Amino acid sequence: MRSVVVDLDSASTMELVNVASAIAAELAKRPAPDSAPACMELTETLAAASDMHEAALAGFIGVVDTGREVQRWGFPSTQSWLRNRLGMREARAKERLTLSRQRHRLTELTGRWESGTVSFGYASTIAGAVARLDDEDCKAAEEILLGMVDQSFSAGKVASFGRRIRDVIAERDGTEQPPDADTRRAYERSWIDTTRSLDGGRYIKGWLNAEDAAIWDGTLGPLAKPAGTDDHRDLSERTAAALTSVLSGGHKATKVTVICELDTLTGGHAPARLADGTPIPAEQARRIALSAGVSPLLLGKGSIPLYLGRTERFATPGQRRVLESLNPTCAVQGCEVPGALCEVDHVDGWALGSPTDIDQLTLTCGWHNRWKATNPHRVHITKTPNGRYTYRLQPPAASRLPATKPLTPWTVEPKTIPPPHRITLTTPPPTNPRAP
Repeated sequence: MRSVVVDLDSASTMELVNVASAIAAELAKRPAPDSAPACMELTETLAAASDMHEAALAGFIGVVDTGREVQRWGFPSTQSWLRNRLGMREARAKERLTLSRQRHRLTELTGRWESGTVSFGYASTIAGAVARLDDEDCKAAEEILLGMVDQSFSAGKVASFGRRIRDVIAERDGTEQPPDADTRRAYERSWIDTTRSLDGGRYIKGWLNAEDAAIWDGTLGPLAKPAGTDDHRDLSERTAAALTSVLSGGHKATKVTVICELDTLTGGHAPARLADGTPIPAEQARRIALSAGVSPLLLGKGSIPLYLGRTERFATPGQRRVLESLNPTCAVQGCEVPGALCEVDHVDGWALGSPTDIDQLTLTCGWHNRWKATNPHRVHITKTPNGRYTYRLQPPAASRLPATKPLTPWTVEPKTIPPPHRITLTTPPPTNPRAP
C-alpha cells in the first residue's frame, strides 16, 4: 500500500509542489474510467484544480521575472526561458508571462482565481485586455470584465469586449478613431487604417492576409527580439521599434542564400538547399540562379567550408557568408535569433589567442556573445561533423535549488491532525484497471 500524507498548515511550498507533482504523475498513468458521465465530472474537477495550479505558477513566474534570475542561467528573457526550458509554445509563454506581470494589479481577479471561482481562461483574457492600460483604467476594466464573467459570458466574448474597452477609453479621452467606411472588406485584401491622435501620435489598426503576414513576420520578427538583459520593453513595444527601424531604412536588407554544387548549376540533379537546410530541387535552383547574383562557396570533404581568409581581429565578409550558410541561428542551443542578425564569435575567445580562421568561428547573437565572454566556464562547446559549433549553457552551480528531503516512495509518516487540515491518499494493491 502506498500513501501520501501532508500537513497543509505546516508544509512548505516546496513540499506541497512535490506532493502535487507525485499525485499528477500517478494520475497521468491511470486509465480513464469507462463511464462517460464519470469522466465528465472528473474533467470538470481536474480542470478547476489545474486552474488553481496555474494561479500558483503565475506567482512563481512573477518572482523569477522580477528577480531576473533567468539571465544568470543564460536566457535573454523570461519568455525565452519558458519556451526553451519548459517547452512552451510562444503564445502560451506570452500568456503566462502576461498573467504573472498583471496579477498584482488585478487583485479581485487574482483572489477569485486562486479560490477557484474564476478559470484560467478568463484570467488570461482579462490580464491580456488590461496589459497596456494605466492603473486607473485597469481597475475599471477589471470590474467591467468580471461583471461579464458573472453574467456567464464566454471567454471569447470577454476578450472581444476587452479589445473594445480600449476604444471606449479612447472615446472618453477624445482620441477615438473614425468608424470604418467599409465594414465588408474582402478577407483576401490586407488593410491598415491610421488616425492621428491629439498629441501628434498615430493610432494604427488593420488586418494582413497570410502572404503579407509572412512578410511582416519575416522582416519584423527577428528585429523585435529582446536586445539583452537591460531591454525591459514588451513585445508590442519592440515590434513598434522594429517597424520604425524598417521604415527609416535602418535595417539590413533581407537576403536569401541558396547553396548548391557546381554540378547542379550545369545540369546535375543534386538538390540545393537554403541556409536553414530546406531542400530546393535542382531545376528550381537553376531558375533562381538566372535572376540572382551567384558567387562561389567552396566546400571541402564532408561539406566543411574551407578557409576564406584571415584577418587580425574581424572576420571577412566572405567568412561571414560561409558562417551564415552553416549557422541558420545563434550557436547557443535553444536561441532562435537568425544567423544573419548574429555576431561572429571566436570559439576559443579572441583574448585567449583564438585565430580568425573559418574553422574557429561561429555566430552568436549579441546578448549571448557578451554572456559567453563573461561566463566562459559555463559554456559547453561541441562540434558536429559538418563543422557547426553548438554552445550549451551550464546552470550556475551556486544557484542550484537546495536539495529537499525526497518523499519516501508514496509513504510519509502520518500525523495526528484533524481531517480538514491534512490530505491522505491511499492506493490499494494493483488490480485490473478496467474492473468496475
